[in-house]
Amino acid sequence: MAAHDCPRTPIRNHDPACERAWIAERGGTRLGSIFCVRLDAETAKLRLFLTVPEARGTGLGRRLLRECMGYAQATGYRQMRLWTHESHKAACALYRSEGWEPLEASDVVSFGVPLVEQAWKIELESSCNRASGKLNRPCVPP
Repeated sequence: MAAHDCPRTPIRNHDPACERAWIAERGGTRLGSIFCVRLDAETAKLRLFLTVPEARGTGLGRRLLRECMGYAQATGYRQMRLWTHESHKAACALYRSEGWEPLEASDVVSFGVPLVEQAWKIELESSCNRASGKLNRPCVPP
């Protein structure tokens, strides 16, 4: 089944042909996670991307992000999207360094705290042709 044929399902019934999750651990201790879920026929959504404080700055976040992007591309998605807060400076810098672009931002108040929500996206087809080789997987024709 191609990614574009996969129906949207709850995580407990996810289809590994179009959705995947990674949980990084060392010695039985969880260090981070990232999820690739179907947003629509051509778009994967990056979700639940986090690393514990002691794993930050080790390259784990970049490795998880590249693995997720490579999977989305190999599965046939043409683009990815994500949602974050502007206050997550290190994550935003990582996204930008891997070719992601901010789409929109909006001021919100969450639990009484003023924040700026951001939506980001990356075109996977064009990213595979970059000379920088940011993706660690080969391109798969759509």
